[in-house]
Amino acid sequence: MAKKPTLRQCIGCNQPMEKKDLIRIIRNPEGVIELDATGKKNGRGAYICATQECLKKAMKSKGLDRSFKMAVPKEIYQQLSKELSELETK
Repeated sequence: MAKKPTLRQCIGCNQPMEKKDLIRIIRNPEGVIELDATGKKNGRGAYICATQECLKKAMKSKGLDRSFKMAVPKEIYQQLSKELSELETK
């Protein structure tokens, strides 16, 4: 029997997608929020499409705030935006 793909929901567009197609953002035990390209880092995770559009939607709908149960500063969104644009150009 074939293994079902692992689905996760994007916090920007709310579309369920395969885990491997999304980028994981984590809040580690120290409270630091960062991109997790490996998908293996320790911490509370949220998933997002690798597009600036979904990040803007997540910022507008406060998707990260809800996922991490805390207010996420604008600087974090700016840092994530910069890291996402670097990933898009690869």
